[in-house]
Amino acid sequence: MKRLAVVILAAGKGTRMKSDLPKVMHEIAGKPMLRHVIDTCARLSADHVVVVAGPRMPTVEAAAAPHAVAHQMEQRGTGHAVGCARPAFGDKPFDEVLIVYGDTPLITAETLGRMVEERRQSDAAVVVLGMRVAPPNAYGRLVLDAAGNLDAIVEAAEASPDILELELCNSGVMVIDGSVLFDMVARIRNDNSKGEFYLTDIVGLARGDGRLARVVEAPARELVGVNSRADLAAAEAILQQRLRAAAMAGGATLVDPASVFLAADTVLGRDVVIGPNVVFGAGVTVGDRVQIKAFSHIEGARIGAGAIIGPFARLRPGSVLAEDVHIGNFVELKNAEIGRGAKANHLTYLGDVTVGAGSNIGAGTITVNYDGFGKYRTEIGERAFIGSNSSLVAPVRIGDGAMTAAGSVVTSDVAADAIAIGRARQVNKPGRAAEFRAAQRAKHKK
Repeated sequence: MKRLAVVILAAGKGTRMKSDLPKVMHEIAGKPMLRHVIDTCARLSADHVVVVAGPRMPTVEAAAAPHAVAHQMEQRGTGHAVGCARPAFGDKPFDEVLIVYGDTPLITAETLGRMVEERRQSDAAVVVLGMRVAPPNAYGRLVLDAAGNLDAIVEAAEASPDILELELCNSGVMVIDGSVLFDMVARIRNDNSKGEFYLTDIVGLARGDGRLARVVEAPARELVGVNSRADLAAAEAILQQRLRAAAMAGGATLVDPASVFLAADTVLGRDVVIGPNVVFGAGVTVGDRVQIKAFSHIEGARIGAGAIIGPFARLRPGSVLAEDVHIGNFVELKNAEIGRGAKANHLTYLGDVTVGAGSNIGAGTITVNYDGFGKYRTEIGERAFIGSNSSLVAPVRIGDGAMTAAGSVVTSDVAADAIAIGRARQVNKPGRAAEFRAAQRAKHKK
């Protein structure tokens, strides 16, 4: 069995991001770029993964878990960064080592798999991932020989005008023979205009040793590197196109795909219909035949089959909806368990609550779950009817089949099949409205 290791370079500070957050921790589709790369590499069933972080990057180290972390204390080039990973390998032998970058979140497992396969089939010392970019600008150029093998990688800063005319560019991603990787890295010199140790020099070293170097090409859109906020937005747009296409291919209808934003882990069932301007945060699972209407925002929630959500609904983390639930316009849920067939159709906040099957929550209902110090839970039984404009002051329990009168403030438990009336008694004063108007007119004439 061949053994594969992965080194993910993630030590860059990302100064152009103008952020206190390490560059690779910026998110696209609700997930840090580094996690996108780690999760992609996981599909290759790598035997060992090392993330190379910079100094004082605890968020990067946390995101890398449970994988090994090495540190590049000074940024002295990509070759130096790979060399910093050496102690994390110990004495384990690997047939191939894949070098990828934590700020290229769009690269696919299929492309990386093709590189690994090319290395194994050709027995090349190095396989480099190439792309064609217009204009190529500052990318290094890949120089091929007459047989189509890779002869050299020339950094743009070191390239002659003839070399700069070449269209095939270096993405930086490589697969290297594990038996020679660190030996060749140790031989890289920094006698260049930047005084850095370029990993790209490894191609020349391999060729000098009489070894083969090969190129695998991939679309440039897959190899977008993120160095600025504008790059981040461009990567987000590309990934959203992928996610929307996958959702529709999987049996979901997106009425206006360009206005729907999905998270990387959004799971949609069959025959789901999503209206315009719907946003999914991380951790959402949607069952079959669910309708999600326009301008709804959903994160950290599970929605059962046949439910109807929105428009203008907000489902916050911890919300679990059973089958055939209706959550309507301007309803907000947080840490709410809603039973089968229950309805909350208008202008309601349900936080830290359990709602039983078949219950109806009237417009303007609020679960009063926070007293400034702690959160408390409301329990509503099955087939309960909560009248409009009710305030349920937690902790409180409404029994099965119970009702609350409209406008009630409920502060104690309500037994099954009881009606709770928690409001002041109405008093009518005949003729007083006319007397009031007359008094006001006389007052304002003075």
